Amino acid sequence: MFSGLGRFVVRRPWWIILAWVVAAGAVISLAPSLTSSSDEASFLPDHYESIRAADVQESEFPTQQNVGAIIVFQRSDGGKLTAADSADVTRISKDLQAKKIPEVQAVVPGAVSPNKLVRTSVVAMPKITDPEDTAQQDAVKDLRSGLKPELKGTDLSAGITGSAAQALDESDASARAGLLVGVGTIVIIVVLLLVIFRSPIIALLPVVLIGLISPMATGLIASANKAFDMKADSSIQELLTVVLFGVGTDYILFLLFRYREALRAGEDPKGGMVHAVERVGEAITSAAGAVIVAFAALTLSSLGMLRSMGPALAIAVFVTLLAGLTLVPAVVSLLGTKVFWPSKSWQREPQGTGFARLGASIARKPAIWALVSALFMGALTLGALGYKANFDLAGSSLPKDKESMVALDNLQKGFPAGTTDPTSVYLTSTDDAPVPAARAAAFRGKLDGVEGVGEVSAPRLSPDRTTASYSVVLSDPPASDKALATVKDRLRPLAHEDAPSGTEALVGGTTAVYVDINKAVDRDYSVVFPVAALAIMVILGLLLRSLVAPWYLMLSVALGFGATLGATSLLFQQIGSQPGLMFMLPVIMYLFVVALGTDYNILMVSRLREEAREGRTPHDAAGTAVRHSGPTIGSAGVILAGTFATLMLAGNSTLSQMGFSLSFGILVAAFVMAMIFTPALTAVIGHAAWWPGHGDRQRDGGGGDERPDGGAELDADGVRR
Repeated sequence: MFSGLGRFVVRRPWWIILAWVVAAGAVISLAPSLTSSSDEASFLPDHYESIRAADVQESEFPTQQNVGAIIVFQRSDGGKLTAADSADVTRISKDLQAKKIPEVQAVVPGAVSPNKLVRTSVVAMPKITDPEDTAQQDAVKDLRSGLKPELKGTDLSAGITGSAAQALDESDASARAGLLVGVGTIVIIVVLLLVIFRSPIIALLPVVLIGLISPMATGLIASANKAFDMKADSSIQELLTVVLFGVGTDYILFLLFRYREALRAGEDPKGGMVHAVERVGEAITSAAGAVIVAFAALTLSSLGMLRSMGPALAIAVFVTLLAGLTLVPAVVSLLGTKVFWPSKSWQREPQGTGFARLGASIARKPAIWALVSALFMGALTLGALGYKANFDLAGSSLPKDKESMVALDNLQKGFPAGTTDPTSVYLTSTDDAPVPAARAAAFRGKLDGVEGVGEVSAPRLSPDRTTASYSVVLSDPPASDKALATVKDRLRPLAHEDAPSGTEALVGGTTAVYVDINKAVDRDYSVVFPVAALAIMVILGLLLRSLVAPWYLMLSVALGFGATLGATSLLFQQIGSQPGLMFMLPVIMYLFVVALGTDYNILMVSRLREEAREGRTPHDAAGTAVRHSGPTIGSAGVILAGTFATLMLAGNSTLSQMGFSLSFGILVAAFVMAMIFTPALTAVIGHAAWWPGHGDRQRDGGGGDERPDGGAELDADGVRR
């Protein structure tokens, strides 16, 4: 199949290139733009309590003003506010409201903090119904520009925080992050390919080709999101960039290394490309299939952000696979050996390389290498025991010098940390009878007595008096572990149990959303992980015709995942003192490390099988496979890890955690799992690794013995004697 595909592409390269250009142009011109959302509540299913509470708010209190932003005032000298300062706050609030800024319903000055250090003005805005609407962010821009001249001549300083202000700052940071990630990814790919191949043509090849298919993949993803009403997480664009360029470069490398090997063996350029597609096509397709099914498993998630992320990344990998099997061979077949210019290294294989020596050592002592690599990954896995989830995607991802973060810190000098985003509690009649005022007041007293609650507002009744609304300010920041524990373990249980007869209590708001997301993620761990692992094992079993190899290959990627989570937890939580890791990072990490780690395992084990079919012993096959596939896997791993590492340039902890964990996981997958653990363990298991299909049997009259043992031993440089 792949031999036929290779011949078809090599004979008609210009038609293949033209087809890609036309298809890309059509998709890019017709597809909608790719949009994203940072509203966590929009990703939860309707049956969660926080979403039901939001529905009550919309139906019973449609005119209730939403706190979109908070202006935080304090004295410039850090002293206590005076009566004159409070008068200035009142005047400034009235002046800002008088400007009639779109989306600003009211600017209402609040009370002075008990310690007299801070006073706020609450900016009321409509509830956001469209995550793509940036009108409230524009309103914050206008408020900030209007606030500066108002402060002149006073002793006050002020800043604006709150959800709309954080969204604006996050948008600015994301635009910078996207530019840095895009530029950093391209620079790293070009530099590393120059070092590896010493050819400017190869260095630019992935940038040009993937630059063509990247907007095409993005267009297909946007079309799919629109067709199936899916929402994309705000980090999807940066993730797509590194996936397309990273995985695409990997597949190009797999092909080029095998092409160069065929040329060194005496093949002509066109025959060498057909040979490369034939030998690597199955491995690339199986590897991409493993990645695609792993990403597709995210559709089983209960979180909309993960359900949409899975198909998006799967589409990106599928387009990259098609390009790797058709567009790349077409372009390289036209260039021939000029693709390596000015380097002449394609003409002969260097002797005595580090990969040859490593292969020879693994061939001699596979059990020791398998044990050492397993212990290394196992030791790092212990660090995963300290993992904690962090749900503050907006606050934790913003640089601390952004105005919304500085104002938030200043706010907490005088008010409970939950002031910016109060929790909402709704007491609703179950029989449509009015809620008695006395019962509503008594219920407020019970809420006020919950540990972790700072203050509770007086109940506000709906027009038909069947629902009472309470604004509950928590003592801790809304996304902190303490705030989540307050809502999950104390506030919700008490509200449910102590709701007067004939009523039902619902707890909503941002903290409640985080609690529900935590529950949803725990559920996803028990569903997505096993399904993805099982799907990958099926692909491995079909590829290798073996029931044994898939088990220890999945063991290796499981160890790699544990080592990656452990190292990330140690770096960011223990050394970096961060409150936790992004809550969905383990899911993303699992899928990338397992799926992309399986890429390298497939490439290595396919070469192991190929060498065994040539008549080599299991030990000899392992050493030869490392010698030939080691440079490919090592180069691909370094480049892919480098592209993921560019996420750390974004300047926020969320993408920094993602960048480090994925780049570290890829390096472990390439240099420990695929290059050492897999070939060493395969050599130890021997012929039994291929049971029951025995895909390692010699072919083409190689003797037909079920246990090939005709291979020679390796010398010190990994060359057959």
